[in-house]
Amino acid sequence: RHGNRWPPALRKWLLEYSDQFVEVVAEKLLTYALGRGVEYQDMPLVRSIARDAKRSDNRFSALVLGVVNSKPFQVNMKVQERPVPSHTVAAEKSGGKGAR
Repeated sequence: RHGNRWPPALRKWLLEYSDQFVEVVAEKLLTYALGRGVEYQDMPLVRSIARDAKRSDNRFSALVLGVVNSKPFQVNMKVQERPVPSHTVAAEKSGGKGAR
């Protein structure tokens, strides 16, 4: 019953080009997650995420997990979790002016 919600031409296209579609979605998710554009050296990872999703019937959750479990995402998260030096916090609280 759910298959009837899609226009026939779109459904046919998605079935015919599902591998490419899933790869593009993986690339866009990775771009968003990393906060930067995907570069040529990221493409093996993009293809790997798409392949793993295919094994899970192209589920969106498989794409998200592939991105979240990827090394670039994990490294990016560790960089963002670094503590901010206390002198920076103090400067921000005083409106950016140092103690005088």
